[in-house]
Amino acid sequence: MNVTSIPRFLAAVLISFTSLAWGQEHDNGPKPWLPSSQKVKIYTREQPPPTPKLQELPLQQSVTQHGITWTFDKPARVGRFINGDRYVVGPVTVREIDPRPQYGAEIPEAELDSLDRERPVSHRVRNGFMLNPPAAMKISYDSGIRNWFDPSRISKLPVPMKPGDSLVSTISMPKGLVLSAQLQNLIERGVGDGSPLRTAAVLTCVKQPLPPDAFRPAYCDRQQKIYLSRNLKRERLPTLPAPKSLPKIGLYVRFTERPWVGTGFFGFESPVENMPQYAREYGRVVGNSALLLCTDLRPEQKEPLLVNFVQVGLDLAGMIRAGHPGWTAWGGHGSGRKLPIVFAGLLLGDSQLARINRSFPQVSFGEDEQTAYGDSWTGAKVVFTGHSGIDAATGVGRSRGNGWGPYEHTPPSEWKEGQKTSEDYRRCCTSVGWVAQALALRLLRAEDAWGHDAFFDYVNRWMEEDDTEFVKALKQMTGQDFSAGWARQGQTWDAFVNEMWARHRPTLATKADGWKKPHDDRYYREAVERMNRQEKP
Repeated sequence: MNVTSIPRFLAAVLISFTSLAWGQEHDNGPKPWLPSSQKVKIYTREQPPPTPKLQELPLQQSVTQHGITWTFDKPARVGRFINGDRYVVGPVTVREIDPRPQYGAEIPEAELDSLDRERPVSHRVRNGFMLNPPAAMKISYDSGIRNWFDPSRISKLPVPMKPGDSLVSTISMPKGLVLSAQLQNLIERGVGDGSPLRTAAVLTCVKQPLPPDAFRPAYCDRQQKIYLSRNLKRERLPTLPAPKSLPKIGLYVRFTERPWVGTGFFGFESPVENMPQYAREYGRVVGNSALLLCTDLRPEQKEPLLVNFVQVGLDLAGMIRAGHPGWTAWGGHGSGRKLPIVFAGLLLGDSQLARINRSFPQVSFGEDEQTAYGDSWTGAKVVFTGHSGIDAATGVGRSRGNGWGPYEHTPPSEWKEGQKTSEDYRRCCTSVGWVAQALALRLLRAEDAWGHDAFFDYVNRWMEEDDTEFVKALKQMTGQDFSAGWARQGQTWDAFVNEMWARHRPTLATKADGWKKPHDDRYYREAVERMNRQEKP
């Protein structure tokens, strides 16, 4: 993994705090985040929709989704999943894609970025596609993708598709375009670590028509496991009074309606118009989405977000089932993926997904790798385990040669630069994105399903521990100044979350003082000891 991902986001943290509340428009680029008017019909077990017969599906030469058009060699039967994504009954051959993929010298010289210029001409690609993308950091959509670009996987038309196949097509970012990403961060091709992908869409090939309430099978799932929205356990969703700070639900419908197709890391290949670009914002988007679904919005208002959010969880779960290693603790980059999976499992009654870290114990999730029971220098009994946390697969604290592992058990006067970096990330890029997630899980009574109690107690600590004197001590002992409001404990960057926490956390039966009480901390102590012996994770 490449540490070049860090400067862009840490710099964004330091310069962008005047525009934390999303909705503020930027003057230097298109504004894709208009609230969605997506409509989704509510299907139930009592009133299931009929499955269409093959001849009832429209016979079409082409099909379009999210600005991408696939044209077939001959007309084919096409349908829609519950979230609006398209499928085609196969086998079928995709003859053309619009926008047209470009290769090598077809790409205008003026459109080449610095990474393109480093590559052989034959390895350059725009508007690329992948048939059955692997659940791995091997990606060939665009030669501007850093670290994970794999030219051996570049594909060209035509594309034969058989039932079980998923075709992920993309639209590349042109040079000079600046897009506002979800909640925060401006993204421009070739600038910093910006993604070169603007959008992506998935075309799925199936063997027979599906009922209109079918979720799209995960794009990494070659078995094409089909879930149905009629089976959603909507009764699990609380109906709490919505606060005045309630954001527009249509905004979060828009945030989740396009496929989150990132199989890499650091956001290097995340389509800007589809998904968050930094995992702090993953955490905020998924947490806020789950909290919105716990309010007293009308069922018809909730349904589009509910369907989209479950689809996000199914895609992430499909990656894990196909062998993806997860999202390791690396600053703020590992957050936000576990909640959609657990949520989808709970709402669909799939215990493998609902208890994902028990089902796949070696898979990494940033929230869990960065929280553990242990003695903090502040007196708390739960700690943030550092920029790089504790490896889920091995139980070893990750130093990564920079001192980025567990550190809160030592006094700030002993911290070196790596430990100072960890405290920076604790305050800028992780904790503020976890609060909504933890509260939503509490409201759903899903603590046991989540399976990592230290996460909940750490979030309680973040929100309840008065850090006034600790901030003074940090400045005196390390020179770090965390006196600004954005860096303080007891808050998040979203007024909606702050208000929901203040109003509803005190009403829950689970006590909020677990962060003050001793727990079995052997896991943490052993992780530190093994890290100190320089055992590699």
